Amino acid sequence: MAWDKRLNVLLIGGGMISQEVVIPTLLQERLRGVVGDLHVSALNSAIIKQCQDIFGTDAFYGYPDPAQYAEDDNQPTLYREAMAKLGPHGVVVVATPDHLHTDMTLEAIRAGYDVIVMKPLCLKVNEAHEVIKAADEKKRYVATDYHKRMDRAVRLARYRVRRGDLGEMLHGHAWIEEPKYMPLKYFRLWAHKSSPFEYIGVHYVDAWYFITGLTPKRVAAFGQKKFLPSTGSDAYDAVQAVIEWNDGSVLWIQTSWVCSEKNSAMTNQGLQISGTKGEYWADHKFRNLHILTDDDGFQQINPNFFRQYDSWEIEGGVEQVGYGFESISRWLRDIQTLNMETEGMSEQEALAHREKRLKEWEAGQRPLPRQALIGVAVNEAVRLSLANDSKYVVFDEEFKPKLA
Repeated sequence: MAWDKRLNVLLIGGGMISQEVVIPTLLQERLRGVVGDLHVSALNSAIIKQCQDIFGTDAFYGYPDPAQYAEDDNQPTLYREAMAKLGPHGVVVVATPDHLHTDMTLEAIRAGYDVIVMKPLCLKVNEAHEVIKAADEKKRYVATDYHKRMDRAVRLARYRVRRGDLGEMLHGHAWIEEPKYMPLKYFRLWAHKSSPFEYIGVHYVDAWYFITGLTPKRVAAFGQKKFLPSTGSDAYDAVQAVIEWNDGSVLWIQTSWVCSEKNSAMTNQGLQISGTKGEYWADHKFRNLHILTDDDGFQQINPNFFRQYDSWEIEGGVEQVGYGFESISRWLRDIQTLNMETEGMSEQEALAHREKRLKEWEAGQRPLPRQALIGVAVNEAVRLSLANDSKYVVFDEEFKPKLA
């Protein structure tokens, strides 16, 4: 039977980011002819039931099936059953807690599938090199969902910096902070294994690398544990890092996930860059738009990340729009392109074509594994610095961190 140009997708992970961004994106891409069958695998049937309540029981195939498994019957490896059903044009999307990314990504690559992974790609540089090696061997497309690359405010900075409009880089300041309910509710079981820097701060590590093309030279990090320990969690409230890059410029990143739950938006975020010829300054939270209602109170709205609008395509339908959508749909369409370009080729011809195309894309703007390595390296360096009284950490030629 001829291929219908649709990609069968397995989403591993059914939590907050899947419910709010990933599943709506995949369902919209199904309407547009990019996605075929959708499989969602989660830890237990209670999570699958939550997703079914939001999107309907016919929207996807759920693992574990609530009709067959009790809500508290955890099935952490059932995604393998779903993976076996994807067929030759399958994609795996990994949206699990960070410490689970590596094994699931490697398993998907070795099974012959292209992969989209929520940031960060991995937690350790050695793991990232494993992914690079596996992706190279299998000629697989492995994209990390660094959605700030799709933010037009960040794309504008890249365009102007790479034109030379700001001159040589001097220094920058990035901030990204989220409310207490993130580590207390959504990440309660694993917040102590991560930090606000690893979870959200890495977006701005990647943004600086994406904008400038510079690589990190040394890192020092600082962290505070004051509020969350009082709740029984050994997680950091806040983490800050100073990163010196290979041209001598410096980026300071401040992160937190204990902001007030009454904040006017979920995330405080922004970026400032100073160069020898100019500056860039953007508040990525305050997009000069707010909505005030009796039910929800005052809300500052970012219309650019992931919002619902009246559909142009289906009267009475809803369209997902924004860089949160694009950072998944763009990579899906790349994978669709790869499959379409190699359809009908011999295996040897298809692998050669994939290798050529992947090298072209990785040399450009796509966050394929060698580019995603930078965020992994800085994340690991931050952890090493925090564990050693904020001492400086440097990198070897493979970006493996070590104490200075």
